[in-house]
Amino acid sequence: MQVTDSTNLDFVTVEGFGEEWDHYDQAGLTAEELNTAFERYFAVFPWDRLPADARGFDLGCGSGRWAGLVAPRVGRLHCIDASAKALNVARRNLAGVQNCEFHHASVDSIPLADGSMDFGYSLGVLHHVPDTAAGIRSCVAKLKPGAPFLLYLYYAFDNRSAWFRNLWRLSDVGRRGISRLPAGPRIAVTKLIAAGLYWPLARFSAVAERMGANVSSFPLSYYRRHSFYTMRTDALDRFGTRLEHRYTASQIRAMMEGAGLGDVRFHTGEPFWCAVGYRR
Repeated sequence: MQVTDSTNLDFVTVEGFGEEWDHYDQAGLTAEELNTAFERYFAVFPWDRLPADARGFDLGCGSGRWAGLVAPRVGRLHCIDASAKALNVARRNLAGVQNCEFHHASVDSIPLADGSMDFGYSLGVLHHVPDTAAGIRSCVAKLKPGAPFLLYLYYAFDNRSAWFRNLWRLSDVGRRGISRLPAGPRIAVTKLIAAGLYWPLARFSAVAERMGANVSSFPLSYYRRHSFYTMRTDALDRFGTRLEHRYTASQIRAMMEGAGLGDVRFHTGEPFWCAVGYRR
């Protein structure tokens, strides 16, 4: 089943993410790795400012990996995804969590009342819709005044050197071709990319770091402490997704402020860029 009443949605991309989370349902992640990733993404999230019975939403919940760690901290969490297949994975992963509700909906048809939520977050989702700024506005509309919204969008390598950006442009040529493959070949090719590119570069970075090198500028050094399972998942995410936008920190700030968020703050570490703002 597909969401059919949306204009701010790319159906091929949504279908691809359904296949991704169905194949990599995150059951292969250790609790330690999941918690480490969670702390990075939520580093700037103001847990201490939420009411005890906070109600909020996870826009683009995917497999439910973040929801499983957010739900115990809040009163009610609405898990929203445009992919029915992904939402089924989230339901399965969160079967023992009593305070989650699931909604099959796109970002421009969020089934929550405007001004009703104490918080919201959308991590790695809104750079995959046709109009990212409109998607942010749709999310912010659901928040109460003063409520925080946490956002992660792919960065445009604005804090990287020219050679790094050129290397990405070269890789993006590959993405445009790989993302058009049928699901089976697409998954197979990205597994090969994870094995032949992600794993050796990540392990090289890990060794170099132990020898005292600053590896922050090394390609794929982010994965030096990640499992091969995460590398396979992210290779599919990176090379298997049809629609992708990238933004500088200043562009993200402008979109967040334009959507009605104030006091926008960025996490200065990886992954880039995570930011939180508060509805005015």
